[in-house]
Amino acid sequence: MSAESVGDISVDGLKARRAALAVLHAVLNQKQALDHVLEGADEFLNLPPRDKAFARMMIATTLRRLGQVDDIIGRAQDRDTTKTPALENILRIGVVQILFMAVPDHAAVDTCVELARENGLERQTGFVNGLLRTVVRSGPEWLSRQDEARMNTPDWMLKSWVADYGLRGAAEIAQAHLAEAPLDITVKDRGDVNHYASLFKATQLLTGTLRVPSGGRVTEMEGFDEGDWWVQDASAAIPAQLFGDIEGRTVIDFCAAPGGKSMQLAAAGADVIALDRSPKRLKRLAENAERIGLSDKITIQVADAAEWHPADNVACPYILLDAPCSATGTIRRHPDALHLKAPGDVDRLCDLQARILENAFAVLSIGGILVYCVCSLQKAEGEARIAAFLAAHKDAALLPITAEELGGYDESLGEDGTLRILPNHQAAIGGMDGFYVARVTKIS
Repeated sequence: MSAESVGDISVDGLKARRAALAVLHAVLNQKQALDHVLEGADEFLNLPPRDKAFARMMIATTLRRLGQVDDIIGRAQDRDTTKTPALENILRIGVVQILFMAVPDHAAVDTCVELARENGLERQTGFVNGLLRTVVRSGPEWLSRQDEARMNTPDWMLKSWVADYGLRGAAEIAQAHLAEAPLDITVKDRGDVNHYASLFKATQLLTGTLRVPSGGRVTEMEGFDEGDWWVQDASAAIPAQLFGDIEGRTVIDFCAAPGGKSMQLAAAGADVIALDRSPKRLKRLAENAERIGLSDKITIQVADAAEWHPADNVACPYILLDAPCSATGTIRRHPDALHLKAPGDVDRLCDLQARILENAFAVLSIGGILVYCVCSLQKAEGEARIAAFLAAHKDAALLPITAEELGGYDESLGEDGTLRILPNHQAAIGGMDGFYVARVTKIS
């Protein structure tokens, strides 16, 4: 089969589609996390770079717009047909190519017919061909009448955001999730920020993050191998900045993996104790710290953050707690969360957050600083969690975050001095990951 030209991506026949189909099956039908699947998907990993980019785009777009895609498939069916998971996913990647990607219609249809044949669906090839050709003819009109933000968001998520942010706020969040997240980097040495801003033609955000125009492989960008910077969303880079001068101080990073915040703290001169219960995730943290050249500043410990205490029982003056959460704030980067998360996950995680927060505060010294954060949009995991904690601890108080600490950034700053960052914030320059951040001290 000859190669097709898709924008600036050369796609060699069926290989990219096969890889995308296998990954989608693992995520949607076997309920595996996308990042985990991609790490072990040889069919995907062995693709040439441009084909890999095409497959990744197909996967991400399918996950991001699955509600719209399935609605289009339903409209295009001329009869009730029981669809196997393989047939369902083949149709989905066909619709995505036709309506959301610059793929020639004939290439999208023909390759999906071939995929059906390869997957033992020979008797369904006519159905695939007919349905997708209907989508070619009528799909654009159907698409124009869809409420894309609502259709691509699970009802329970949308209802929770309406309750937390109102109807308009929820709609703006859901709409923001339809866009790809930008590439943000944190530069290790602040003296190198202007150099890399110029080199990458990046936008320097008020909080110090560099936002780099997309394109190219991260690992091939100048300074990556040298450890001069690492990839980290602008929102995720804020919590570690809220301790003030930590040169020569010890900071405990609860739930530290994969390590972006630990490296920020170490780069600021702190001696970091990085805790996590997952040896595998801590191994990645160690690899990242080695590349960045900060291994000597980070001590790694496998530990349960809900139970950890310092060996010498000396109270800790600086604690960063990026708590395990539903990660609904990272849907732009991880669209599989739309299909893997459930309401029960939030309840379970709230209990875990409460236990870890209790333990972190127990080992915090009087006058010390505890920064609590979650990459969740659910107020139950952020505002409500901190409100319940403060109500139960008369010896705890908020230390308000100020716009001055954030380089003047105040769009997400609440009246109480906590941060509630939404995906539609800073929309003009690409948005932000959803985050909640609160700074707490022990007063007695």
